[in-house]
Amino acid sequence: MPTNHLSRTSDSSSFPQEATFRLTAQTLRRQNRRFRGTGGVSSENRALGFAPAFLDTATDRVYRACFADGRPAPMHLLEGLPPAVVAARDATGRITALKATVLAGFVREERFYTREQAAASI
Repeated sequence: MPTNHLSRTSDSSSFPQEATFRLTAQTLRRQNRRFRGTGGVSSENRALGFAPAFLDTATDRVYRACFADGRPAPMHLLEGLPPAVVAARDATGRITALKATVLAGFVREERFYTREQAAASI
């Protein structure tokens, strides 16, 4: 099922270079704990028009977080992302890690924000 995607409209120099880790569900949980209370998590910025998304810094493609069936998700999920950003799957085919070039963040008005940028704009 295709994932909705947007082009990144921000200057690429404002985003970190390739990450040294692969994004996993555990990483997303750690990020949520780290950014809780700052506006850098979905539940805190949704009302301000932010939607959870992922940026592939290698291609400058932004992918809206979706459920496996393609419906937009209210939080960061790995399951609805396209094969192009997947680094690993388990024995059942479920996504377990994304490429090291993928960042979790948000989209608002066709612009990608890192968690830090979303928190700073709140």
